[in-house]
Order: sequence, then C-alpha cells, then structure tokens
Amino acid sequence: MQPDNNLMINRKKINKKAKPADKINKKIMNKLKIILNGIIKENPTFVLLLGMCPTLATTTSSINGMGMGLCTTFVLICSNMVISAIKNIVPDNVRIPVFVVVIASFVTLLELVMKAYVQSLYEALGLYIPLIVVNCIILARAESFACKNSIIDSMFDGIGIGLGFTLALTILGAVREMLGSGSIFNWKFIGDNDGILVFVLAPGAFIVLGYLIALVNAIKKK
Repeated sequence: MQPDNNLMINRKKINKKAKPADKINKKIMNKLKIILNGIIKENPTFVLLLGMCPTLATTTSSINGMGMGLCTTFVLICSNMVISAIKNIVPDNVRIPVFVVVIASFVTLLELVMKAYVQSLYEALGLYIPLIVVNCIILARAESFACKNSIIDSMFDGIGIGLGFTLALTILGAVREMLGSGSIFNWKFIGDNDGILVFVLAPGAFIVLGYLIALVNAIKKK
C-alpha cells in the first residue's frame, strides 16, 4: 500500500503544478482569440463594413492606408482602455458624450504629435485625422466591448480591431496604387503614365473594395 500512496501523492503534486500553467495558457489563448476576432471574424472593413469614409478616401496609396489604420489603432487602444476604466463611474444618461470626449482627447494628442513629427503624412490624410473622433468603429467598440469588459481585454480588442482595419486599408491602398500608379509603397515598377487612372479616383475605391469583400466572402465559405 505504501508505494501506491506515494504514487498518489506525486500525482497530486504534478496536478497542482500543472493547474497554474493551464490557467496561464488559457488566458493567453483568450487574448489571442480577442485579437484574431478583430482581424478576421469581425474585421471592421471587410466584414462589418464600418468606417467607410476613411476607407474609401484615404486609400489612394498603401502608405496613406497604413498611416490611417495605425492612427485609428492608437486611438482605439487608448480610448478602449480609458472607457473600460471609467465605465462604472459614468452615468448611463451621459455615457455617449463622455465616450466622445475621451476619443476626442486622444485624437487631439495624435494630431499634435503628427504635426510635429510626420508632417507629410498628416498633410496627406488631412481632414480625416480629426474625423477619427466620429469614426463609428471606435464608438462601436467603446459601446459594445470596452464598457462591458476589463481594461486588459479592452486593450487587446483595440489591438485586434485596429490591426484588422490597418490590414484592410493597406491592402486596399496597395491594390489601388498598383493598378492606378504602377507602384507600391512609392516603389515604381512601371512607367509614369501607364497606370489606370480610375483606380486612383473615387470610383476605383468602390470597385476594389467590392472585389476584396467578395474575395473575403468566397474564402470564408470555403
């Protein structure tokens, strides 16, 4: 009986050691699931069709698309975390105005930093930087996720949705730039006048976006 008792004690010790590791792994998987949800399952551009104004207007090139996506990602992460932190002290009847003020604060900070350090990108994106304040992606995540979840989960949600938005805008901008200007990330691979002009203009944005959404839907069905 003595060896069996020792074996049982050893198994209990191994199980006790394994439980903390399992909890850590489960937490990591949950955070990754939140990020992947924003990139793939709830991609704001290709799946939810949110934020169409900056999506169509700022994707004339891959650099502009990526820049707009990263700006929105910064505001998303910061506003999600702050809104999650103050959710229990904000009355319901002023919830939306408070969310807008929080978002506007981070947009103002972003605008000042861009003016100081990335003037060329700021001028290229123009009016669409301050319009991040009313971007429905940010307010939607604040209302549907940040005000119902922890600060850490809200941060990862901001990262996931932001990366999904950035990826979508970069792909859209890259396709339009390749077809319209014969370049990608300002690297020219065909002559100056050999691009298809319509893809740089507004109709080209609708055409490319439509085909990309159709492609995403076809891949999801498979």
